Amino acid sequence: MYDVAIIGCGITGSACAYFLSKYSLKIAIIEKKNDVCCGTTRANSAIIHAGYDPIPGTLCAKYNVRGNLLTKEICKKLDVLCKEIGSLVLAFSDEEKETLKELYERGIKNGVPDMEIWDGDRIRREEPNVSENAVAALYAPTAAIVNPWEYGLAMAETAVRNGAELMLNSEVKSISKADGGWKIETGSGSVEAKYVINAAGVYTDIIHNMVADKSFEIIPNAGEYYLLDKCEGERVSHVIFQCPDKNGKGVLVAPTVHGNLIVGPNAVDSDRDDTATRTASLDFVRTSAVKSVPSINFRENIRNFTGVRANADTGDFVIGFAAENFLDLAGIKSPGLSAAPAIAEDAVRMLKEKGLELREKENFIDTRRHLRFNELSDEKKNEVIARNPLYGRVVCRCETITEGEIVDALASPIKPVSLDGVKRRAGTGMGRCQGGFCGPKVLEIIARSNNITFEDVLQDDTGSYILTGETKNGGAK
Repeated sequence: MYDVAIIGCGITGSACAYFLSKYSLKIAIIEKKNDVCCGTTRANSAIIHAGYDPIPGTLCAKYNVRGNLLTKEICKKLDVLCKEIGSLVLAFSDEEKETLKELYERGIKNGVPDMEIWDGDRIRREEPNVSENAVAALYAPTAAIVNPWEYGLAMAETAVRNGAELMLNSEVKSISKADGGWKIETGSGSVEAKYVINAAGVYTDIIHNMVADKSFEIIPNAGEYYLLDKCEGERVSHVIFQCPDKNGKGVLVAPTVHGNLIVGPNAVDSDRDDTATRTASLDFVRTSAVKSVPSINFRENIRNFTGVRANADTGDFVIGFAAENFLDLAGIKSPGLSAAPAIAEDAVRMLKEKGLELREKENFIDTRRHLRFNELSDEKKNEVIARNPLYGRVVCRCETITEGEIVDALASPIKPVSLDGVKRRAGTGMGRCQGGFCGPKVLEIIARSNNITFEDVLQDDTGSYILTGETKNGGAK
């Protein structure tokens, strides 16, 4: 029997695994996908929020500022791309200037440091491409941008390095009481654990209802985005928000940690797994964004994507015990990415109060290094090529990703099983051609490294085969 089973390995589940793996515990991480962090964690704005937006007294407010601080500490330890660039909330009218004052007061109550109200002149000194119609802005210097998927992966990998067991392709079918804990039936077998953490994202209400009466409902809400090429990456230097409304924080414009520009999202109710993009939604995003930054060149768009938020009908995070030793971490909408480590830190405390024995490991591994060849100096590049010639073979020309980095990804503690799994770890296919050039070579390397046929290589999720067979079996006659 495991001490703790975590259902779901998105940002919240991976953070729980990371914090729990500091202790001498037997931990199971149960994930229905064939890789980690493949839900909301990989499709969001990639923002670590400062914490002025949540209403004081809510759980969102409780965990946001602490999570902001912890995120930066964890990313530094685990070599995850994270940059503190600050954010601006723009006001375009006197009425919206009052909203800025309200956000400022919320931020003070929530413990957000060093905020300022800027006038229009200050805005355009700092951000010359912001609209002339912006009359004021709330500046929060502690806001940051991050690689959200790598952040979740880094915590999950660290947990695995420290002994946690990751069970992929293991969708939960049912949960029942067992002697001393819970029995979880999955598509790949059963798991018994003394304590269970429900971190199943948009499915947390369904998991909750397997052990307790219905007490909340997840109302999935989709947000669609543009990702623009790096030639647009310096259009702004801060995260640019508009004043929030009942649908959330609105459409933002921000640089990414990789040097691109991200624009979005909208907010529409959706199905739990509906990540389609729609023309009307993208038109709304584009029209809204140019109100903030009129000069964005959307012809430089390289990809559109959709993320689905786990909005609870309570309007806040749902954190508490659904049944004996069964802890819900549900409704983790924005600022969930920011709050995740603080939620996990508190979840460990809550389990301890319920009797979970925590003995710190003496040999806990709390570091991780990710070689990014394109960021090295010429001298360092020559050094790593001398050690391993595979780093001298560029496979992805757009992002200058080498065969050595791809092979590293395929040998990582949580091994990718698909083209997109390698993409998320190594960065292949992230550039302007979106894998059009490097995709076949990456497929070949995956097949060779895993000793499988080309036909067995996946694009992403289970069943997404790229090749199905030969179209010709000989030369033309």
